[in-house]
Amino acid sequence: MSGAVEAKLAELGLTLPDVVPPLAAYQPAVQSGVYVYTAGQLPIVEGKLPLTGKVGAEVTPEEAKDLARICALNALAAVKSVAGDLDRVARVVKVVGFVASASDFTGQPAVLNGASELLGAVLGDKGVHARSAVGVAVLPLDAPVEVEIQVELVSASGAGGF
Repeated sequence: MSGAVEAKLAELGLTLPDVVPPLAAYQPAVQSGVYVYTAGQLPIVEGKLPLTGKVGAEVTPEEAKDLARICALNALAAVKSVAGDLDRVARVVKVVGFVASASDFTGQPAVLNGASELLGAVLGDKGVHARSAVGVAVLPLDAPVEVEIQVELVSASGAGGF
């Protein structure tokens, strides 16, 4: 059963994907108290990366922004796999994004806006968050971008406590 958050995704023409299986020895998301922490999410669609390479070289900033949006969708799927329902998200606390960057590329914040804008569109004020945008030399599978999120949950009943 989908709730208000998934209805908003549908209104935006988006579908929550299946959780991307781990590529190594980790879980896609874990819960600790009222927080869910996702692993870094690559822009994997149906088991594949749509693009590979460095942003500012093989991948344009606009393409990378779209990929960051996919990462955020994958992160929401990971959150749901732990929380059970995205309507339990009280707020997105932090977004950390990594951009595989050509040596002269400095537009990492604009790339990560793809993830931030998606979270805002889907979650409204609950999607407003702190963020880091980091340029790196290379990412797993030669992905151009990777995003992880941390969210705070409300209880399943909507009341405080678990």
